Amino acid sequence: MSAFWSNFVIVISAAMMVACLWLLFANAKGVTGQTGEHVWDDDLREYNNPLPRWWLNLFVLTVLFAAGYLAFYPGLGNLSGRLGWTSRGQMEADLARITASRRAAYKALDGQSIPELARNPAAQSLGRAVFMANCAGCHGADAAGAIGYPNLADADWKFGGSPEAIVASITHGRTAMMPPLNGTLSAQALQELVDFVPFWSDETLPARKREAGLRQFAARCSGCHGADGRGLAALGSPNLTDDIWLYGGGRERVRQAILFGRSGQMPAHESLLDADEIRVVAAWVYGLSAHDGAAK
Repeated sequence: MSAFWSNFVIVISAAMMVACLWLLFANAKGVTGQTGEHVWDDDLREYNNPLPRWWLNLFVLTVLFAAGYLAFYPGLGNLSGRLGWTSRGQMEADLARITASRRAAYKALDGQSIPELARNPAAQSLGRAVFMANCAGCHGADAAGAIGYPNLADADWKFGGSPEAIVASITHGRTAMMPPLNGTLSAQALQELVDFVPFWSDETLPARKREAGLRQFAARCSGCHGADGRGLAALGSPNLTDDIWLYGGGRERVRQAILFGRSGQMPAHESLLDADEIRVVAAWVYGLSAHDGAAK
């Protein structure tokens, strides 16, 4: 704040407190029961009583409290007050206290692997707190995901579910893309895929549809999803042989995916979380599902 505006605030604040005191004492004069000049209905007169003494004293104390506060704390322009207190200093002190407490909590977890942290209640509590603050917006408070956002509470992992893979996903993010095949498929080829892919594990699917679908799949889709349709962790391509569908299953959902493709991205968190936070949230996610850490 410039010197002009600082002095302006000081002068205005002091003048207002003096004006308040003058107004209070000016209204403290008079005689109780004295009537004013205004008369209504011939005999109805207003009283011009002074302020009650207790009320006056409370107002005066309020003004004196304001003056005392401004003497010790900032409020008069650039004057910092006798205590030198600032909101920034208070914030930094609180931050230092929280940081020290946080470092002590993470220090106790040094040397533990992610599977060990997944069994440590203190680490799980820290990991859930990090998840709720940074990940729940996309994956949900229960980590069950939504359309387009993976469920982290099951054993289905697009890029692998090992501790190292989970840490890499959180740290560097992930990008997965299925190219659109609209214009490259005949109507018959599209229909054969749509009639087969959503029902890969359905043993009641007619052999004719299964054979036709497998033929189209081998020619157009196996490069990304693998010859067995179980996906490739290196590409983040999903397993098509189970009942887990990131964008929803069924003929129409699969038709949309084949024709127009899919694109998903998880942002990197290495600039948002430090190494300790990444480890505990990875451990919390790892502990959500009973698996052996193998990529699916």
